[in-house]
Amino acid sequence: MPHISVLSKEISELIAAGEVIERPASVIKEVIENAVDAGAKHITVEIKRGGTTYMRITDDGCGMQAEDVPTAFLRHATSKISDKDDLDSIYTLGFRGEALASISAVAKVSILTKRREDDFGTRYDINGSIPEGEPEQTGCPDGTTIVIRDLFYNVPVRQRFMKKDVSEANAVSQIVQKIALSHPDIAFQMIRDNRLEFCTDGIGDLYSAIYAIYGKEFAHDMVPVEFDDGYLNVTGYTCKPLYAKSSRSFQNFFINGRYVRSRTCSAAVESAYENLIMTGKFPSCVLMISLNASDIDVNVHPTKSEVRFTNEKNVTDGLYFGIKNALMQSGLIYEFRIQTPKPVTDWTAPVPDDDLFKQPQLPEMNTLVNLPVEEYLPFESVIAEHNSTVDGTSGCDTISITSPVTRYENMEKKYYCEQENVCVDVTELKSEEPENIAYQTEKNKSYSNTMRKEPFKEHFQNDLDESNDEKSLDEKRDDDTLIESRNNIKVVGEIFKNYIIAEAEGKLLIFDKHAAHERVIFEKLKSGMAGHCRQMLMTPVSILLSAEEINALQDNKELLSGMGFAFDYDKVPNVFVTGIPTFAQELCIDEIVTEIAHNIVLGKTNPQPAYLDDVLHTIACKSAIKANDRNELIELQKLAEEVYNNENIRHCPHGRPVMFVITRHELEKQFRRI
Repeated sequence: MPHISVLSKEISELIAAGEVIERPASVIKEVIENAVDAGAKHITVEIKRGGTTYMRITDDGCGMQAEDVPTAFLRHATSKISDKDDLDSIYTLGFRGEALASISAVAKVSILTKRREDDFGTRYDINGSIPEGEPEQTGCPDGTTIVIRDLFYNVPVRQRFMKKDVSEANAVSQIVQKIALSHPDIAFQMIRDNRLEFCTDGIGDLYSAIYAIYGKEFAHDMVPVEFDDGYLNVTGYTCKPLYAKSSRSFQNFFINGRYVRSRTCSAAVESAYENLIMTGKFPSCVLMISLNASDIDVNVHPTKSEVRFTNEKNVTDGLYFGIKNALMQSGLIYEFRIQTPKPVTDWTAPVPDDDLFKQPQLPEMNTLVNLPVEEYLPFESVIAEHNSTVDGTSGCDTISITSPVTRYENMEKKYYCEQENVCVDVTELKSEEPENIAYQTEKNKSYSNTMRKEPFKEHFQNDLDESNDEKSLDEKRDDDTLIESRNNIKVVGEIFKNYIIAEAEGKLLIFDKHAAHERVIFEKLKSGMAGHCRQMLMTPVSILLSAEEINALQDNKELLSGMGFAFDYDKVPNVFVTGIPTFAQELCIDEIVTEIAHNIVLGKTNPQPAYLDDVLHTIACKSAIKANDRNELIELQKLAEEVYNNENIRHCPHGRPVMFVITRHELEKQFRRI
């Protein structure tokens, strides 16, 4: 057996450094965490060539004393903890005292630091764990600046595993983004190859930090989250289901200000989005989780990126209900986004002759002739004075009224006002019903006043509307009452045989009738309301089931009754289906009941509707009205009301949205009215 010897300090430090420092992003993470613990309010990170040759981290924290600077580069030297009991209540990001020692073991490091109460700062250089002289006084701003050059210069084997500069720079940028999100009260600047990549304002607003890092579109799609159950406090933002991403890269969890990767947290968030997002999509979130430091263990991973909970169920429940409440309160009504393409103009192209400015010709002067028009008495006065004068020639009660008539001559472009004698039959106006007289006279009065105010404007009435109208006034009023519901939503019609068009509260609503009806049925099945719309079968359907499946159905009679199913167990192992939901009449009952029984068996002791989601999806999808189906307006109105008034119906069971909204402002903007 070879002789066992103790490794030298240089080799042991290189091995230890390899566990903490894997790439430039690891260096940035460790140094920024120290800056945050030092109480910095402004942190600037600058890298070149992905951080392999140059990294600079500047902060305005508390700084260090001159005599403490060399000690800070020793392994396991820290100011965060002093005894073993401190490990149970760690609220700082760093505590092991390995960061600076590991960095100085594989790179060339220079540090400038100064406390606010000191007159001079301190400079200290160390390369490969070997100090380059003693600390010396120097002029520098308050805080600490650390410059790292030539990472892994003394570990060539590690350099060969480094990725491209672009990939390393992206990893550094991602680390800075995570820490900036976890501390919105700190102003961060990220400089990459002499170019400012992003910066945060440090005002303490998490939404502002999300906007600065991920952009306008991402921030617009977020929903605020706020939940506290005494054990766990959750704040932050989560995304709307429609804008879920195709990976978990945008799931950000911060526990007591520390960014962590947690399968427990991811599973809790994704379970809250069940039946709301498409398959293969994952929700995005930025969540701040606060709990007692004694309930988590952050000392389970070399980079402290993973934690362990003493009570995972409480954490899971807190996240689940926090996300669920936020989604329910937001309403999840999506605005239809209309993109207006910007016109592309080629400024180098010559200006065509048609676009050149030309002096417009002056229009011809229109001669307006105002002929004297005598004052006309109101129509009621004429009738009152007439006293039923009979015209012997016509054989009926008539009144001769002089009325103004406006004529327009196109060729001469002139207006003329003439007078015309009109013979009016007043036989009907003499009826005993004074209401008819009032109605007719008021109508003529308004017409006369209009003519008097605008004597040179044409007035005409479209008789085609009255001739083509097949319904009476009472029938129209009945239809309007039918279409307009009490919640001010009115279905206008249907387009493409699948989309319902409605208006409500100054907004244009567009419904997908299949997705909407599918979710309505799904909610009825899952909530137990489908039992109210049960259809009893004249001829029961016989199904052969195993003893275990029969026992599962019998033990869950209330659950199945709420879903609209009824069974007869007199002739086991044959089970007779005696009742089904009305919307499932066209389905294959054998397959549906067999699948329900099988899933209940999988649920074992206490099956819930959640175990039957796949079956309920199938029933709802196959039972819902389809695209191209012909539906009456009253059906569409009822469906639109049910969807619009139920906050739970905003997505189909597969995650597609059921409704979009176009605001009046957006519509008028498209038509250039505003």
